[in-house]
Formats: sequence, C-alpha cells, structure tokens
Amino acid sequence: MTASEAGGNCAGDHCVTCSDEAVPVRILRVGDDGLAEVDTGDGRVEQVSVALVDAVAGDTVLVHAKEAIGVVS
Repeated sequence: MTASEAGGNCAGDHCVTCSDEAVPVRILRVGDDGLAEVDTGDGRVEQVSVALVDAVAGDTVLVHAKEAIGVVS
C-alpha cells in the first residue's frame, strides 16, 4: 500500500509539494506533544512530527522535512 492509498499527503516515496524523496522510518514511541521518536534505520534516533498522520509505535511512516506525511505500514 502506498502512503497516498493510506491517506497520506504523498505519492509513492516522493513529496508532491517539492518532488524530494520522503524517507521511510519506524516509529519507536509517540509523545503527547505530536512528536515521535523514530528509528532511521542507520543507528540514529530522530524526532519528527506526526501531527498530519494517524500513526502509532511500530508503524513505518514516510518523513519529509521532519514531518511524517504518510503511513506505509
């Protein structure tokens, strides 16, 4: 399922606004402040906004500019 099929604001793995690639990351935990700690897949943990998506820990989301724009699983 693509992010756009899941209700996200993206098409495939690219941002429709600027055509840059979105990066898939796995959510480790979601805070009450709309921010989530994510596993980038290369040993780093970063914080991103999940305000635009309905995602929970364990989901993979596409992130562009520190903003989750679609849930892919």
